Amino acid sequence: MQPTQTPDYSALWGKVLAEMELSISGANFKTWFKDTYINKQEEGTVFLAVPNSFVKTWLLDKFHKTILRSLRNFDENIRAVEYIVAKDDSKKKPEQVERKPATPTKELPLADFYINKDDNLNPRYTFETFVVGPFNELAYAASQAIIKKPGVVYNPLLIYGDTGRGKTHLIQAIGNHVKAIDKNKKIFYLTSEKFALDYISSVHDPQKINSFKEKYRKYDVLIMDDIQFLAGKEKSQEELFHLFNNLYDNNKQIIFSSDKHPNYIQNLENRLRSRFAAGMIVDISAPDQESRAAILRAKTILHNLNLSPEIIDYVATSVDSNIRELEGALNSIICQVELKGKDLNIADIKNILKTNSKPKKAVSVADVVKIVAGFYNIEEDSLCKKTRHKEVVKPRQLAMYILREDFNISYPTIGQKMGGRDHTTVIHSYEKIKEELKINSILAEELSQIRSMI
Repeated sequence: MQPTQTPDYSALWGKVLAEMELSISGANFKTWFKDTYINKQEEGTVFLAVPNSFVKTWLLDKFHKTILRSLRNFDENIRAVEYIVAKDDSKKKPEQVERKPATPTKELPLADFYINKDDNLNPRYTFETFVVGPFNELAYAASQAIIKKPGVVYNPLLIYGDTGRGKTHLIQAIGNHVKAIDKNKKIFYLTSEKFALDYISSVHDPQKINSFKEKYRKYDVLIMDDIQFLAGKEKSQEELFHLFNNLYDNNKQIIFSSDKHPNYIQNLENRLRSRFAAGMIVDISAPDQESRAAILRAKTILHNLNLSPEIIDYVATSVDSNIRELEGALNSIICQVELKGKDLNIADIKNILKTNSKPKKAVSVADVVKIVAGFYNIEEDSLCKKTRHKEVVKPRQLAMYILREDFNISYPTIGQKMGGRDHTTVIHSYEKIKEELKINSILAEELSQIRSMI
């Protein structure tokens, strides 16, 4: 009798992983499927080994049906999937994650300690640690296209969005990836403020100005953060324009970030706007609750921190401003875990968030009217006057929409504060903007820019 052959679990799971990798982003694939394997198969049940309880929970919640369907495509005898934590041993309780000393400084503002002075890149900013969600998937896709053909596709790339949404992480991840695959590529990251300071310090010395020009024109990939700070700096903008042309003409990759679309950066030269538009301009919007939870799960894995799904969902729901504040909340939790030497419960978490949260900015009707009027360059009082001029009607309706949608102010109150209008007029304005936003991408972009100013 021939000996029983050991089933080839690695080949089966390899096929499943190949399918999964095609259906989700590379960053999410590496975050949730790294170090997973089939441990055994008994009576139609596959026991899938995962590195920790966080991955187990995530796979069970988000990918279970897809995993089971894929397994059955390759083996119709499979009926179920069970998830087991591979790091457990007899000395640990089931599914207990091994605790290593947490290191809050990884996420605290000590990044300068880790920065490579030759290229200014922070090695912590990689695609492996970048969590992809609906709010940033287009920007991520553009960055993936660039790393395959730097200087050829999407040149320049400009990523914009409000503060704390991961722009710097993503643009530096591009630099770190190109650097890793080609050691000969010259890559440099800097802020627009540093560029302007370098220019100013060299402008009065012919020897220095030539050195300045040569310095920035030698790079294969130039990454410039926060270009909005060049607004109004005419000479620095002129120098950037010439630098841009030189790099572009030599197929060098140029990457920018900004807190808003370049069309809405005041005192920015049109010729620069034109250069930005020649490539790819893409935004990173505010992360939704599910994406915030995914970010927290990924970061707890990096920190070997054991937070229950209930706590992760609570933090993700409570901290809804941006990723930076989400990381700040997690850092506070890590510090408390280290101080107390034990896991925290939901009551502890609520107390930490209450202590560290910033009071929400109070916004009045007058504030919104002022911002909207300023954005469209019209008089504030014109939004409240009974006029039907075309240049006023749309801004007025948009102001009413924001007051209702974002601040839940009653229709009668909005009407009263904006020229004593009847509440039915406000309802009509709200519904009109709501419907137009579904088909008018320009209006949607204008709304996004206005919201970022409030």
